Amino acid sequence: MTSDLIVLGGGLAGCEAAWQAAERGVTVDLYEMRPTVPTPAHRTAHLSELVCSNSLGSNDPVHAAGILKAEMRRLRSLILRVADEVPVPAGSALAVDRELFAAAVTAAIEGHPRIRVIREEVIDLPEERPVIVATGPLTSDRLAKSIQSVIRAGYLAFFDAIAPIVDAETIDMSIAFRASRYDKGGDDYVNCPMNQTDYNRFYDELAVAQRVVTKPFEQTPYFEGCVPIEVQADRGRQTLLFGPMKPVGLVDPRTGARPYAVVQLRQENRFASCYNMVGFQTKLTWPEQRRIFRMIPGLDKAEFLRLGSLHRNTFLNAPRVLHPTLQCRARPTLLFAGQLVGVEGYAEAAAMGLLAGLNGARVIRGETPVVPPATTTYGTLLTYITTSDPRHFQPMNANFGLYPDLPMRVRDRAVRRRKIAERALEDLGRWIGESLTI
Repeated sequence: MTSDLIVLGGGLAGCEAAWQAAERGVTVDLYEMRPTVPTPAHRTAHLSELVCSNSLGSNDPVHAAGILKAEMRRLRSLILRVADEVPVPAGSALAVDRELFAAAVTAAIEGHPRIRVIREEVIDLPEERPVIVATGPLTSDRLAKSIQSVIRAGYLAFFDAIAPIVDAETIDMSIAFRASRYDKGGDDYVNCPMNQTDYNRFYDELAVAQRVVTKPFEQTPYFEGCVPIEVQADRGRQTLLFGPMKPVGLVDPRTGARPYAVVQLRQENRFASCYNMVGFQTKLTWPEQRRIFRMIPGLDKAEFLRLGSLHRNTFLNAPRVLHPTLQCRARPTLLFAGQLVGVEGYAEAAAMGLLAGLNGARVIRGETPVVPPATTTYGTLLTYITTSDPRHFQPMNANFGLYPDLPMRVRDRAVRRRKIAERALEDLGRWIGESLTI
């Protein structure tokens, strides 16, 4: 019997998408190539196998990742329901027994009367029915080529080169200054100047800092435009001065002279609440990133909304490819979900699966696809992935730098974050009542 909807990928996003669509009366064919076609990362045949950490991130109700989970629970997420049933102690994080978790998700999906699990590889995008693609960072080469034929080849990336993102409020603007090189382009960049002593101290620590060991399935060649900052440093003490830390065309207003070195920060979102460390993609461990990057003048108290990484990944240039509904601009009956859309993290991937499944069902029923309010964590992620500058687009996790400002200024950070959380859940509840039948 022909199903209404095809879902490609049996990970967190694909399972969530299939479940949400099936719960809304849609019949689903869920394709998962394992164990027929193995991957270098997975070990079992279970759906939703967690291949790296067993943590789904913070469960704190006033943490961005925790707010997202609260939103997902209100939307009756399968992944969150199962995770809540098989937790292991992890402080304020939601961590799970990975074997019990994957087994329970598999049982739920295989036991749903409107979901059929098909264990085979799909190499071409089906055209006869609506499709949700949730094949994740290890999307097969043949399927990737089929995706490229629909969205345009240059809009699918296979490599993450992520630089840290800094909370704008934590940049010391008594040290940093706004300017573009040679005064071209206004004051779009925030510049953190270094004298020679600052630079040498920074370089010495960077050169010996602990680095993440690359797993075999993540290995990929470095492109010259995204070489890790520490690998550039390995080439010699002066290398960074001719690369991401070059001071040419800039004058420090405090001294009236050109700094010895400069770290530039580029505005990351339209609210100017977070800034990207330009050229600072890295494979340093997270504790080392915090320690060493806080040695940069102006960033000594920096709060990092996202830390850097460099690894194999497959993701869309979402600002060019997707509508906020997760529909493909070139083919509205084709939706994408999970890490493919440009989000980082287990919960974020599952959240995109939930929305894709919900909207896939609406497309099939002839209803208008929906988008959660911009004030919700869902909304902030969708705004980021569909309105960011496509020239610099990189995946993002849920964080407070993405939320729109509150109507009134609240100076106390803890109070402000609590109010953001309250607004997000209130607006989501109102949206559910107005737009959905849960």
